[in-house]
Amino acid sequence: MHPYVVALKARLESHADPIEAPAMKKYMRGQFEYLGIKTPARVALQKEFFAAAGLPEMADLDAILRELWVLPQREYQYAAIGVLGRVQAQVPPDFVGTIEHLIVTRSWWDTVDSLAASAVGTQFKRHPKAKKKYLTRWRRSENIWLRRTAILFQLNHKDQTDFELLCEIIRENLGSREFFINKAIGWSLRQYARTDPRAVKKFVKATPLHALSRREAMKHLED
Repeated sequence: MHPYVVALKARLESHADPIEAPAMKKYMRGQFEYLGIKTPARVALQKEFFAAAGLPEMADLDAILRELWVLPQREYQYAAIGVLGRVQAQVPPDFVGTIEHLIVTRSWWDTVDSLAASAVGTQFKRHPKAKKKYLTRWRRSENIWLRRTAILFQLNHKDQTDFELLCEIIRENLGSREFFINKAIGWSLRQYARTDPRAVKKFVKATPLHALSRREAMKHLED
């Protein structure tokens, strides 16, 4: 195990709370084990760790993230996303391949949404060629988490959102019965409505969206 992972693992383990862990596991439908560290405490611990240990060398980043990702407790995946968030403006275009691995491994909305809105959104802004390479495949993937990422990666782009692209991807997913796809469609539209409510209203009116998507999209736009 990489020394950086060993040190970060020890820091988190020392603050494990076995009383909180079962409730956290239940909230995630029993899919993952937990140390029992709630988000505010974990974020504070990570901040302390980064201040003391620094950030990993770029050459070691892939190995560190993958090692954290396979550890059984879910806090380690959150910590991996935290590490990536600290250095994501420095990672090269081909690192999207590593991010893809994280998206499709131990997948659930908590990690996928964090990666989509932050890491993927940042990398696709910085590296248009990587965006074209991966998005072309992700948006038509049979893997629902890659498709969800394709829908959500512009969540934080605000007025830089390519709304035409978002609409294209949404249309490609019309008729889906997958909850996580339909929820993502509504969320992405609701988020962009903060920037251009008229465009979202017009699109929703003209598009046969799933009821869930429509409801989410219009949540703050109803007359």
